[in-house]
Amino acid sequence: MSSSTAFFFFLVNVSLLFTLSSAADPFVSYNFEVSYITASPLGVPQQVIAINNKFPGPTINVTTNNNVAVNVRNKLDESLLIHWSGIQQRRSSWQDGVLGTNCPIPSKWNWTYQFQVKDQIGSFFYFPSLHLQRAAGGFGGFIINNRPIISLPFDTPYGDIVLFIGDWYTRNHTDMRKALDDGKDLGMPDGVLINGKGPYRYNDTLVPDGIDYETIEVHPGKTYRLRVHNVGVSTSLNFRIQSHNLLLAETEGSYTVQQNYTSLDIHVGQSYSFLVTTDQNASSDYYIVASARFVNESRWQKVTGVAILRYTNSKGKAHGPLPPAPDDQFDKTYSMNQARSIRWNVSASGARPNPQGSFRYGSINVTEIYVLKNKLPEKINGKRRATVSGISFVNPSTPIRLADQYKLKGVYNLNFPTKPITGSPRAETSIINGTYRGFMEVILQNNDTKMHTYHMSGYAFFVVGMDFGDWSENSRGTYNKWDGIARTTAQVYPGAWTAILVSLDNVGVWNLRTENLDSWYLGQETYVRVVNPEVTNKTELPIPDNALFCGALSKLQKPQVIASAASPINGNTLKLFFTWLIVCAWIHVFQ
Repeated sequence: MSSSTAFFFFLVNVSLLFTLSSAADPFVSYNFEVSYITASPLGVPQQVIAINNKFPGPTINVTTNNNVAVNVRNKLDESLLIHWSGIQQRRSSWQDGVLGTNCPIPSKWNWTYQFQVKDQIGSFFYFPSLHLQRAAGGFGGFIINNRPIISLPFDTPYGDIVLFIGDWYTRNHTDMRKALDDGKDLGMPDGVLINGKGPYRYNDTLVPDGIDYETIEVHPGKTYRLRVHNVGVSTSLNFRIQSHNLLLAETEGSYTVQQNYTSLDIHVGQSYSFLVTTDQNASSDYYIVASARFVNESRWQKVTGVAILRYTNSKGKAHGPLPPAPDDQFDKTYSMNQARSIRWNVSASGARPNPQGSFRYGSINVTEIYVLKNKLPEKINGKRRATVSGISFVNPSTPIRLADQYKLKGVYNLNFPTKPITGSPRAETSIINGTYRGFMEVILQNNDTKMHTYHMSGYAFFVVGMDFGDWSENSRGTYNKWDGIARTTAQVYPGAWTAILVSLDNVGVWNLRTENLDSWYLGQETYVRVVNPEVTNKTELPIPDNALFCGALSKLQKPQVIASAASPINGNTLKLFFTWLIVCAWIHVFQ
């Protein structure tokens, strides 16, 4: 066989292989144009960040194992990264969209994210991860549906509804950054938004006239899936719907034991799926409420989000007082007990056709332990900073993952302490050296006076325990070693601890941070570096062809790389490319 003929058959095989694989794992592509628009969610015109001129942005809706391409055009006046919160980026931390792994997308540039939603289902959201930009918007939903061969652990809902709740400031996010840089607190927010809109005028004194509010229209006698995300800055919110039960079904990619709640505390960065049945009469509309927790209720009366649930046969407007929140706004014990009641549905299948409980995390030996403690912000070198275990993280000019790829020295230190340091806090680029295929126990100790939620990229971890006071070795006796929920963002109550377990089977550099934007901005984060020591390392995809370069590697950046990234690659594009190759091969063979 000639070399030309061999080349031809190679291309045929590659094309067939691609066709078969793309049929099983299809490509889904999106174009995001990120820009500023003027909006008035609380009645005050302000600059917000929109995607495709929408605030909130469009929902990405895909199925397990789909390949996703999102072309991002940055029309802001500052750099940008989109973070896909809760998407595990299996084998591909290059696509995570945080500073430890990616160089920012410069203003007026394009960049295409390409990743596979491998072995995942559930409700997530995306947002801009730099410069406090999430406080100005730029967020949207990310739904991963089950494959048809794996049934849901509940009847297919009649409809799917995405709700974004979160505290909101009428100040520009750049002004908020300046306040933090100047050592000031952000202060009380100006309101709570639901789907980017202000409150329904349930009270003429508290809510001014002319504010646009969200209305969710539903058919009577149906069951809907509500995917609720707290995308705010730093406020825990209690979510409830007047006269309706919330049947909890899923949180951040894990099916839960199905339990009814009249209301649920949803902390910053957290996501929940509820099944809501429209079984009430239609004499009037119903309130959807998101109100602040652990605050002075009378002082925060104006800071309440209110939307409307409207039956198609509704006979009137919602009226009367809002459905009440839990009795004591400061009752953290009630909230913690509620959090403990959320359990993993060990008999339901998730992304793969085996029960979630087949991974028996309680019988795995822990290989490494980290106690991470946060405190009130402290002064470091004259600047107000937030810390984890006495260390305030400093983002390097060259991302950690990029430094590893090019074997740069001195970019970061693998010396993050297993226990909080004694003495003065320090600011540095210190990260955790995780052991590939190790099983890590992380104790999150919150010695701040406010609630924190912690998120870890790349994984779903098991929340096995939480309690007030200081964690000790004896605390392990209270751990749930059977059906603790697996999720990506866990709350840590003030003066309390939360313990999580995580199986380090995903190679990469993964962000571990508080979701409270002000504390995150001030350095309350670190990274976990997981490296496969095997020489023939096939557990991570190669660096993307369109990788951005910055810091010490800035000279490697070529403008035409960005130009080529302007058009997202999708299944049809690749099929046309391989068809073209085959045609060229035929011409070459039969000349």
